[in-house]
Amino acid sequence: MTITIEHDGTARTIYSETLDLESMGTVTIARASHVEPNEDGQWFAQMVGGPVLGPFAKRSAALAAEVAWLESNVL
Repeated sequence: MTITIEHDGTARTIYSETLDLESMGTVTIARASHVEPNEDGQWFAQMVGGPVLGPFAKRSAALAAEVAWLESNVL
């Protein structure tokens, strides 16, 4: 789990239940993407305010691409 802390103390991370984030303070969760298949069964990750990643044959590949994009461009 990667956590980036801004100069003002705001922390950013990709949500997971690895750590109890609420024990550290106020938590705001915002959707960063939508991972869904198209009518042909190919998977895409539509990044909110960003690109569409894909196509991928498997959902797991779309999720991995989503995380990699967020780590490179948001965190």
